Amino acid sequence: MKYVITVLIFGTILCSANNPSVTASPSPPNIILILADDLGYGDVGVYGTELIETPNLDRLAGEGIRLTNFYASGNVCSPSRAGLLTGRYAIRDGLADRTITTSDTRGLPAGTTTIAGLLQRGGYRTALIGKWHLGHHAQAQRPNAHGFDVFYGLLQPNDAEQPLYRDTLALEEPVDQGSLTRRFTEEAVSFIENNARQPFFLFLSHSAPHIPLVASPAFAGTSRAGAYGDVVQELDWSVGEVLNAVQRNDLADDTVIIFTSDNGPFPEGGTGGLRGGKGTAWDGGYRVPFIARWPGRIHASSIADAMTMNIDLLPTFATIAGVSPPGDTHLDGRNILPVMLGKTDASPHDVLYFFNNERIAALRTQDWKMVVQASYRDIQRRLSDHDVLLLFDMHRDPQERYSMAAHRPDKWQELQTHLARGQRELETLAMSRLRRLSD
Repeated sequence: MKYVITVLIFGTILCSANNPSVTASPSPPNIILILADDLGYGDVGVYGTELIETPNLDRLAGEGIRLTNFYASGNVCSPSRAGLLTGRYAIRDGLADRTITTSDTRGLPAGTTTIAGLLQRGGYRTALIGKWHLGHHAQAQRPNAHGFDVFYGLLQPNDAEQPLYRDTLALEEPVDQGSLTRRFTEEAVSFIENNARQPFFLFLSHSAPHIPLVASPAFAGTSRAGAYGDVVQELDWSVGEVLNAVQRNDLADDTVIIFTSDNGPFPEGGTGGLRGGKGTAWDGGYRVPFIARWPGRIHASSIADAMTMNIDLLPTFATIAGVSPPGDTHLDGRNILPVMLGKTDASPHDVLYFFNNERIAALRTQDWKMVVQASYRDIQRRLSDHDVLLLFDMHRDPQERYSMAAHRPDKWQELQTHLARGQRELETLAMSRLRRLSD
């Protein structure tokens, strides 16, 4: 029997309907990962939006699980996507320092282990349809060099004038923005239908609702949330089309579907009441939706509060596919399949780090969050230098309004210890890289 994992971002593994448990699959599951660009935590119906209609995503959540403390690994596009695909904080690969611009020569380093490369070596047919944004200057930085057999989409930021590519061939320039969601969806459906009888990994990486906000004529003016809502409702339609393709090919019962976003919203969008947005270390910049469905394996209408991050997808997919990452690759991510299957309520992480460029700006344990750097009038400030100590009880105050540092010096010291360790291990990588470049 063949198994499919669909990711918007989602994950899976075999288990019984009443007692989910990981077992060996006779054939590796397919994986479909669907990613939105700049979609806010509160912009999906089950996460609280009242102005945007998302029936397909809401149905997915009703038939599967949604995570309420799932984070991107970057507060802007390139660092988050690097973390997602590699299972590592982007600083380890030199990509934490801002997003990649049109004139940038940086990119994902050659030889980096990605989800696609890992699954490709395990016998999967792999495709990236949509936005890459992890290097365009050289062919060695592009998707086909990082494990994707098929690429159809954009190499650069969505708001840049650029060609639409099929593998290495430029198809048209400039791109018709209003047609992208439809065209990406059609390509994704075609890929599913052409590979329905072999293991595949499909990464459907949308460029919406990143600006410019241009819906197709069929969706323009249909939302109560303006042009932003129109674009999100078209994304929800796209999810429905993928689900229909899975159903038509008799894959539904063996398909895991995951949906997520690469970071919080900018300049429009909803955070569900969380503080901040894209580009900040507040939860509005980092916390994103995560919905996963696998009928009979993942319990319907389930919710998990365990602290998780998109760096967890690579080790989770490796477990699902029965492949092992190279032993010399340091992973920051952890396997979260037990969380998704309802086997544990505990996070596999003691701490997660949030970056502003190459500095740790905040960190989170399951119950507490420390913020150590924030922007004031476009100036990044290390808050401790100004005697500002921000420690938030994330159960009582998820909006990060009132610091408990004075009341809980024990917790402040606990997170300070995690901060010092992260600075030694991660921030020093950036300093070492700068020294090598200057030599």
